[in-house]
Amino acid sequence: MTLPPTKGHFVSRLWSRFGARTAAVALLSVGVAGGFYLGEDRQTQQQGLTAQVGLEVDQAEYAYQRDRLSDHRVDSSRQRAAEYQAKLRAAAAAKEAAERAKRAEAAAATRKKEREKEEAEAEAKVKPYDGPIPSSCAEYSGNRKIGCAVMLDEGFGIDQFPCLDKLWTKESGWNPKAENRSSGAYGIPQALPGSKMGSVADDWKTNPATQIKWGLGYIEGRYDTPCGAWQKLQSSGWY
Repeated sequence: MTLPPTKGHFVSRLWSRFGARTAAVALLSVGVAGGFYLGEDRQTQQQGLTAQVGLEVDQAEYAYQRDRLSDHRVDSSRQRAAEYQAKLRAAAAAKEAAERAKRAEAAAATRKKEREKEEAEAEAKVKPYDGPIPSSCAEYSGNRKIGCAVMLDEGFGIDQFPCLDKLWTKESGWNPKAENRSSGAYGIPQALPGSKMGSVADDWKTNPATQIKWGLGYIEGRYDTPCGAWQKLQSSGWY
């Protein structure tokens, strides 16, 4: 493996170059000085010496330029190799990031499918009311009949009453004085606390119509319809 040229190496070659020139000049000087003693061959010998010194200087210059070119090629090769390695690392990092993103998307899609499956299974367990629909509130009596009439006045269709009937039959048996002593829930809709129904009228403790109206407002605000509240009760045990 070729090591990169060091500062000392470059300086050494530079001194070699100047050394060659100095040696050439020295030889030329010696030749000139000696020429005084050469007699008739002085001019011929001086010309030969000059030519030889010039050749050596040219050779030294050529060697110096050749070394510089070689060093430049080595440096360029190393730079290209470093750039190529950097590109490889960048490509590998991009590929890894893409694979991580792909795995994350796949995991998210799997979780979504599992969640949708669980929701579908939960919905399948909680079926909406699909029984007979009463033709009118006259089919009921007592507090149920009152509840049916109030429900229609609140804008719900008659098809919603079977769900409301099931809901409040389970909660209170349509008893306006039903009370859950452990929680404090009270009345037909089992308001918690019962005093909330005072927002409709002061007779909330005894008047089924007051309790029913409050209960229908609560249902509409949370579940839209009595059947929505009935489904919630089936899935959670409360509404």
